[in-house]
Amino acid sequence: MRVPRRKPRTARVGLFGVGYHVYWKQFPGLLDELHNKLNILDSKIQANRVEVVNFGIVDKAQDAYALAARLKAADLDLVFCDMVTYATSATFGIIVRSLDVPIVLVALQPLAALDYANATTYMQLVNDDFCSVPEFTGVAIRMGKPAPEVILGTLENDPQADAEIADWCDVAMALNSARRARIGHFGHPIEHMLDMQTDQTALTAAFGCHIVQTEADDLLRLSRDVTGEEIDEKRQEILELFDTPDPGSDPLTRRLSDEHLTTAARVAVTLDKFVEHHELDGLAYYYEGEPGSELRTIVTNLIVGNSLLTAAGFPMCGESDLKTCLAMLLMDRIDIGGSFAEFHPIDFKEGFVLVGHDGPHHINIADGKPVLRSLTKYHGKPGNGASVEFRIKDGPITMLSIGLTAQGRFKFVLAEGQSVDGPIPATGNTNTRGFFEPDVRTFLKRWVAAGPTHHFALGIGHRAQTLARIATALGIEHVIV
Repeated sequence: MRVPRRKPRTARVGLFGVGYHVYWKQFPGLLDELHNKLNILDSKIQANRVEVVNFGIVDKAQDAYALAARLKAADLDLVFCDMVTYATSATFGIIVRSLDVPIVLVALQPLAALDYANATTYMQLVNDDFCSVPEFTGVAIRMGKPAPEVILGTLENDPQADAEIADWCDVAMALNSARRARIGHFGHPIEHMLDMQTDQTALTAAFGCHIVQTEADDLLRLSRDVTGEEIDEKRQEILELFDTPDPGSDPLTRRLSDEHLTTAARVAVTLDKFVEHHELDGLAYYYEGEPGSELRTIVTNLIVGNSLLTAAGFPMCGESDLKTCLAMLLMDRIDIGGSFAEFHPIDFKEGFVLVGHDGPHHINIADGKPVLRSLTKYHGKPGNGASVEFRIKDGPITMLSIGLTAQGRFKFVLAEGQSVDGPIPATGNTNTRGFFEPDVRTFLKRWVAAGPTHHFALGIGHRAQTLARIATALGIEHVIV
């Protein structure tokens, strides 16, 4: 059973083609053929479930200046420039100068190769998609902008080009969310966790998101409105999603008790109400509450509810880690999950490191049914109750930690590895056997030297390059370890 998204992934993508107005009288029918190419690309982009605003073809400087204003007014997350034939860079210079969203040059020619024996100038122009790419990238650099990335290939039957289009649509959806997200926050980082401290204004400056300051007492107030029927429905949802096995070797674990299940369900319903009340897209929190109080019961039993929300595309981040909440949001929006994670003990015999955490997890990327256990205590934190345990799916994995430089600027620390089948500790926490190149010792030394926080987002697939593109679009330094 898969938890459905609370909101669909979305992005608003601009598309325009470029050409050279001198050609139209010289080659009747050429402009119509180029419009057809543009429309094919439009369909390919729309297949990735983004909204496409097609601005047509521009073929001279005057049109480019008019288009630049329209592009800026369209509230776009990304722009594809279709290189349908040769075009002078005057059709591009003012556009790349004016926009502050990524521009991707798309050079997809209809033919994989010219029919040389029957080639004509007309045929060449229809397939001249790459011709002005160097001119465009060079002008972008002269305008003080980075050279746009290029999708290069054929218009049809090119899986690599189609995959690159899809990847950039994922980037657009991540940017769309990051720039508009309302990330809730209550409480404080765990005392002494210096790497968790985050300037919330800096988050808005870097990502565009707004940090919504909330109160833990809002949960207490909203919990009073929870009905027995709502609790029963949530209990049923939880039991359908999770296994509840007998305990293993850890004396802190018990089979999930009815009391802990009911508490987890009641708090999960409360959390849903809290999210709706504050109109949030994510939440980072840590709060202990008064010993023995109802508030402590609530804030220490968020694990099940926040795992349900995280799987639904609403990142929940314990220990008040706002940076990792953003990392989890970005991973979710490129559709690779995004669990709250850190490094656990190393296995020097087999050469891997356990990767996991207590608290919120993206259960949609679990290998099989996730497990719920009752814990008599949460290590290092107050309280007791239901806790989530699983390992993520076998295969490629990606990690993103958002660290801070000495100058106070954010930095993406990225890595890719493999999740490999094998036993994990039955402790009520997630753990995955992470294998990394060239070997676990060397990798972990390189990872810590890059300046991550001790938390990171963990997702499936090898998507470090996609996340690097997001970092570049946001003007954030990145490194792939």
